[in-house]
Amino acid sequence: MFTGIIQAVGHISHLSESGGASGKTDSRVTVAAGGLDLADARLGDSIACNGVCLTVVDKTPESFSVDVSGETFSCTIGFAPGDRVNLEKAMRLSDQLGGHLVSGHVDGVGEVIHFAPVAGGDGSWRLDIRTPSALGRYLAPKGSIAVNGVSLTVNRVQGNEFSINLIPHTLEQTMLKDMKPGTRVNLEADMLARYADRLLNYVNEQDKD
Repeated sequence: MFTGIIQAVGHISHLSESGGASGKTDSRVTVAAGGLDLADARLGDSIACNGVCLTVVDKTPESFSVDVSGETFSCTIGFAPGDRVNLEKAMRLSDQLGGHLVSGHVDGVGEVIHFAPVAGGDGSWRLDIRTPSALGRYLAPKGSIAVNGVSLTVNRVQGNEFSINLIPHTLEQTMLKDMKPGTRVNLEADMLARYADRLLNYVNEQDKD
């Protein structure tokens, strides 16, 4: 479990492909940690990379490696050498929850449709994203969403498109400053919205029986 508060921005330093099930290619991915403190990271620990929960299988003081399945590549934006990635170690129960509860399980891939400074603003930028239609039901103004692992507040919703404002601190501490129209991003809906939706659907299903 994560909070969506990014701890460092690293980059993909190496990727080696191997065989995978169902014709999908698995990969060993090495991440240069970009200042992320790995002193307490152990093999088997989870680190979110652009919002994808991955398991550490090897590490050095400055980098760590993870195995990424072909299935993960197929349902996320994936990874390629040189890519900058938001990094967050798994939270402890004693940690401050500065963002919102993020599982690291990507619900879908969105597309940036607008990214520009807010007119007359204080350095904030407006980011508009189009989601897969199935995710539109989980969006609500003032609700939470994780974009490439960053906990953000939804400002506006129209159909399956939503807007958020990125303050200068968020731009400085994450790779979201790299956004541009057409950029694909990992999206994770607020898990509370997903559970509420499932509960309502379950009740409706029971009423029909």
